[in-house]
Amino acid sequence: MRKIWLLMLGAFTLGLDAYVMAGLLPVVAADLGTTVSLAGQMVTVFTLAYAVSAPLVAGLVQGVRPRVLIIASLGVFTLGNGLTALAPSLAVLLLSRAVAGVGAGVYSALSTAAASALAPQERRGRALALVMGGMSTGTVLGVPLGVLLAERAGWRATMWAVTGLGALALAGLAAWLTQVPADPPVPVRARLGALTDRAVVPVVGVSFLAAVASLGLYTYLAPVLADAGGVGEGGVAPYLWAWGIGGILGSVCAGPLVDRTGRVMALVTGLLLSLILAEAALPLLGAAAHPALVLWGAAGWAFQVPQQHRLLALRAERGTVALALNNSALYLGSAVGSGLAGLALSAGLPPERLPWAAAAVAGVGLGVHLVWGRRSETHTQRTDTGDARTRQA
Repeated sequence: MRKIWLLMLGAFTLGLDAYVMAGLLPVVAADLGTTVSLAGQMVTVFTLAYAVSAPLVAGLVQGVRPRVLIIASLGVFTLGNGLTALAPSLAVLLLSRAVAGVGAGVYSALSTAAASALAPQERRGRALALVMGGMSTGTVLGVPLGVLLAERAGWRATMWAVTGLGALALAGLAAWLTQVPADPPVPVRARLGALTDRAVVPVVGVSFLAAVASLGLYTYLAPVLADAGGVGEGGVAPYLWAWGIGGILGSVCAGPLVDRTGRVMALVTGLLLSLILAEAALPLLGAAAHPALVLWGAAGWAFQVPQQHRLLALRAERGTVALALNNSALYLGSAVGSGLAGLALSAGLPPERLPWAAAAVAGVGLGVHLVWGRRSETHTQRTDTGDARTRQA
């Protein structure tokens, strides 16, 4: 299990690095002499590089041993964070975040596959939970801790801490990670087929819109709360903790809810409604925004459990590719959301109105889910029935 724990440490560092800068935007902007909206683009370039790197690299390096790619991707990720800590200007900062994002995207895809391949059959679920839990814990708990460190020692100290964690995981994996069995290559036809599959596209599209609304807004949580009168002497950290506590509750409760009720469509509907309600309430609550942040965090982190459940219910040859496509949609949505929010702020939109715009995007996602989601379920059932009849014949 030592290898799995090292993979988990790398995943924890990824989760921390992806969003810790969201709580540091005002400090970073002041240090580099730029605006908060421009500084926020470092989250955009990181998540965009994260989203596109895994599928691109997967198509270019087929045949390369997974162990080599895991170590190399974590090395690129750690190098990018070191460059971020040293960045003297916004241009260098954005470049360094793109480098870190490329490494993070490839490592994220490979680490979960490696955990599954290295664990015995009866412990694969636990191994996957450890790696995925490491990433969510890095975001949910690591981000507030990183903000606290930055408040005491500066934002560059936080980035050096992230770099140190990445280097520690890199050294451990280089020393102890054995060869990892490689999965059979996925045919190009199967990869492209998922992009036009009427059962896959509505689900992935809703995941994209939910990420725009949730993760995109999270990038600018600090200025949003400040504009709404919600940041006091304690700074933004208590609000990040509230969002994180909600995230833990959502992550823990979503799986049992899916297993116990089996009502995946209804659960997705309820979570989207909760996200809309929480974000719409943020500007109205001001300093008392903690309950809305708990609800937002719970809905946002729980949302992908039923979404992944729906994708895994697809035909076997599409399920794995659909999950990879959904993962890319999440980070692409985060990049688009933070990018659009930055443009809106640059155009003069008051930060306290961003949650209402995000809630509107989530509302569009709810509409897509209600209209096309049911159609995709029907299409899948018809296709599965036809496949069964073909096999019987």
